[in-house]
Amino acid sequence: MKRTSIFLLAVLTGLLGAINAAGATVTHYDVVLEPDIVNKTIKGSMTVTLTSRNNSPDSVELDCGDLTIDSVALRKSSLKFSQVDHHLLIPLPAFKSNKLQQIVIEYHGAPRRGVRFYPDRMQVYTVFSTGQWMACIDDPNERATLRLRLVVPADLTTMGNGRFVSKTGDVNGKAVHEWLQERPVPSYTYGFVVGRLRTVTQRYGSTSLNYLAEQYTTEQLQRIFRDTADMMQFYEERSGVKYPGASYSQVLAAGGVEQEMAGFTALKEKYGQGVIDNERDVWLGAHEMAHQWWGIGVGCQAWTHFWLNEGMATFMADAYKEHRFGREEYLKEIEASQKQYEKVKNAGKDRSLVFPDWLHPTAEDRTLVYDKGAFVLHLLRTEMGEKQFWAGIRSYTQKYFGKSVVTSDFQASMQQASSKDLAPFFDKWVYLKN
Repeated sequence: MKRTSIFLLAVLTGLLGAINAAGATVTHYDVVLEPDIVNKTIKGSMTVTLTSRNNSPDSVELDCGDLTIDSVALRKSSLKFSQVDHHLLIPLPAFKSNKLQQIVIEYHGAPRRGVRFYPDRMQVYTVFSTGQWMACIDDPNERATLRLRLVVPADLTTMGNGRFVSKTGDVNGKAVHEWLQERPVPSYTYGFVVGRLRTVTQRYGSTSLNYLAEQYTTEQLQRIFRDTADMMQFYEERSGVKYPGASYSQVLAAGGVEQEMAGFTALKEKYGQGVIDNERDVWLGAHEMAHQWWGIGVGCQAWTHFWLNEGMATFMADAYKEHRFGREEYLKEIEASQKQYEKVKNAGKDRSLVFPDWLHPTAEDRTLVYDKGAFVLHLLRTEMGEKQFWAGIRSYTQKYFGKSVVTSDFQASMQQASSKDLAPFFDKWVYLKN
């Protein structure tokens, strides 16, 4: 189903959301990762740069999934550590506030989640659950930069976050591909794709648009992604924020992947054929691109406000189809969301869009986040009127881009742009108070 997110399935298993209560803040991850596609294993070495929120944090806690941690060191001195409930706990020696410390972690594993291997295709890619392939703080309110070096067979192509830096040879006949994410983003948006991929590049202003696939020709890739530049322009205009990277890439990969990551998106190969068969079948590509503004640019501070990511991206994809194909296409998408929401409501399972927790979300909860979220935004658009609604969206996005938000931040931005009191609307549709 088009509204289903692999990321939400990861949330459902309880793999995300480590709490780093010890007072240490991670500012940068430097990861060297070697995926073994044939044996479905990974081996990694990483340096975690952290500073303190207080004078002397006594430990740092990182998500590590099912990884086996081989060693932890600080300034070449080994540190004791423990692994408890998919978390890596590292006691720290005292260090002063705002002073940087670098911890080196060696690890390996055979991820059952978070990484998908396709040996017959020589492909591997990540599907959120970043803690399954590197130790990190999987919290949407934590942002850090990333340097990722992928050690892969020399004939394979890679895609990663941010800027491609270099490809260098390796004594074992492999190549090292370096990617650098220089803008801090939440760790759940880190990721990579590796495979025998053809790359087609076009330009949108100063932004490089890259389309990658194994099973499509250059001409087919240009046809599948011909609306990419138009999507980007539309989102820039609606948000008032220029796309923040030097490039944006869309990868058609094996399996059923539908996943946004900082600077690129991985899509199932069938998406490409769907667009070839029907040029209007671009909703998924539009939805995932929208996350570069709403979800990655402006992201929820906690998963309990997840509708600000997914409801917004769902609505914005609908709005793009309206821009591209007309009002009727938009209303079809809104009506589809309304019907899905009403099924949940009629079953007595309607809930506030601000959840009390997001520990064990149900299928109905996911429908509310996506479909009710989009439908409520449509109703808000009607309530406010075109000019004021889009002014509110621009103000909200511009003010909070690069930050994490809660629903009251969104409400305040829309209220400021409106000539009406929106409290009754939010009470009824968002908070379910009446």
